[in-house]
Amino acid sequence: MHYDYLIVGAGLTGAVFAREMTDYGKKCLVVEKRNHIAGNIYTEKKEGINVHKYGAHIFHTNNDKVWAYVNRFASFNNFINSPIANYKGELYNMPFNMNTFHQMWGVTTAEEAKAKIESQIKDLGITEPKNLEEQALSMVGKDIYEKLVKGYTEKQWGRQCKDLPSFIIKRLPLRFEYDNNYFNAKYQGIPIGGYTAMVEKMLDGIEVLTETDYFDFIEKTEHTFGKTLYTGKIDELFDYSEGKLEYRTVRLEEKTLDKEDFQGNAVINYTDRETPYTRIIEHKHFEFTKSPKTVVSYEYPAEWTDGAEAYYPINDEKNNALVEKYRQLLSARPDIIAGGRLGEYKYYDMDKVIEIALEKVEVEKNAAV
Repeated sequence: MHYDYLIVGAGLTGAVFAREMTDYGKKCLVVEKRNHIAGNIYTEKKEGINVHKYGAHIFHTNNDKVWAYVNRFASFNNFINSPIANYKGELYNMPFNMNTFHQMWGVTTAEEAKAKIESQIKDLGITEPKNLEEQALSMVGKDIYEKLVKGYTEKQWGRQCKDLPSFIIKRLPLRFEYDNNYFNAKYQGIPIGGYTAMVEKMLDGIEVLTETDYFDFIEKTEHTFGKTLYTGKIDELFDYSEGKLEYRTVRLEEKTLDKEDFQGNAVINYTDRETPYTRIIEHKHFEFTKSPKTVVSYEYPAEWTDGAEAYYPINDEKNNALVEKYRQLLSARPDIIAGGRLGEYKYYDMDKVIEIALEKVEVEKNAAV
């Protein structure tokens, strides 16, 4: 059997590419090493609740084309992400807005909040931030940094903020209005029925092999392929010939509780350093599900090791230099297209994943003309 495209990975990148190339008249085969489709946006029904098995995913975008695209495969509810930060029992609204500043200092106007922050920044006297700690302090001042940034960031990265490069925090948005909407996006919501159902529709009529490791498959198969879209780890594609790229991972501890509600919100961040997890997700709030029970997930950041899920690329100077070597190797393989956060070694929001996948589709269509 000959296929025009072998698509490695049934996550968003693979599903969008497979759908579009199939509709364009190309024959596609999708292989997925997990026992399910949808990658890290996979949702599984428990107690009538769509549980985000690999952590919370909230769709948001300003891209009209991407929004129209996902609405071909799902209807979205009007969920608005409004997380709460818990610092040693003190609760603060996120993102940093007038509600946060009132909770922090008792101020009620934007002028008072700005004056408080500017005063703290001035007292610190940081002119050229040398690390993440100094970068954050120079943007938000001491109080917000100490309570809402420092502990969470150190848990997320497994390092002290003063040992992290400043570019990791490119911006810490301050909103001088009473607005708890985390995303400044034109469109936002959760697909009704879960992400798995959305991806199932994307892959409708397309051949998908789950529990199929690409490297084993390609060695044993007698099928032939015109091109391969590869969404796995780019260093693994080349057998780690230049060395292993680094990642951060997350260990998720899921609990089903015999109560209707646990925390009253979808996302609560724990920003002190002593609490071992970064946040608790209560899944029923994403789709406003009515159920006598609830399912929660505790997120514990960790160093990535072989066999663990590679969640977050570490785009520091060392890893960026290493991935560039792999991109050079890839440039010599016109039969392989790398995509997704692992294939490109970049962390993308879902809308950007779809946007880039559609761009790759256009490149392939133009090449076929």
